[in-house]
Amino acid sequence: MPDLNDQSLTIDGLAPNGRGRVLIIACGALAHEILAIKRMNGLDHLDLQCLPAILHNHPERITDAVRDAVEKHRADYDRVFVAYADCGTGGLLEMACADMGVGMIRGPHCYAFFDGVDQFESRGEVTAFFLTDFLARQFDAFVWKPLGLDKHPELLSLYFGNYDKLVYLAQIDDPELDDLARKHADRMGLAYERRFTGYGELETAIKHA
Repeated sequence: MPDLNDQSLTIDGLAPNGRGRVLIIACGALAHEILAIKRMNGLDHLDLQCLPAILHNHPERITDAVRDAVEKHRADYDRVFVAYADCGTGGLLEMACADMGVGMIRGPHCYAFFDGVDQFESRGEVTAFFLTDFLARQFDAFVWKPLGLDKHPELLSLYFGNYDKLVYLAQIDDPELDDLARKHADRMGLAYERRFTGYGELETAIKHA
């Protein structure tokens, strides 16, 4: 599997001067899911360009990275669609996409659009920590080590003392991922809940990109 953390990469072949084609510029954390959606729905007119998933640890960099990618590739495509939600940009990404005339996924983050934005917001689960399939697999790289918990486990209560449960929003039925997510919850001292979402509103957005 390609490294989604360190560099921008092309998951699908970009089509120079691809008339009738659409480019999806996406967070690397969504690469597996978008390719699955493309395959299941026969969306052969879509190409995928992923930006590093690790940008989520630096959300202030997301807007510029997306803008650069759009400007670099837009002349080669009939349409460009941005497969990010707000993702901690404070509305800046939405403003940039509007300025560039490209669509993007609605919602504050991937947890919301996988669960369904309206449903997610109505739950009001402010004391829940969320995982997706990607974060279940990449928990150490994106959560545990960046927070320094591998070296200073005593900081666990400082970071997560106000949480009472871990909710795993599962995109696929995979007992191994379920077991992995449950272990992360145990490690954090949180109650565990698994909620199957499938691809949620991500699939709708990609199908209509």
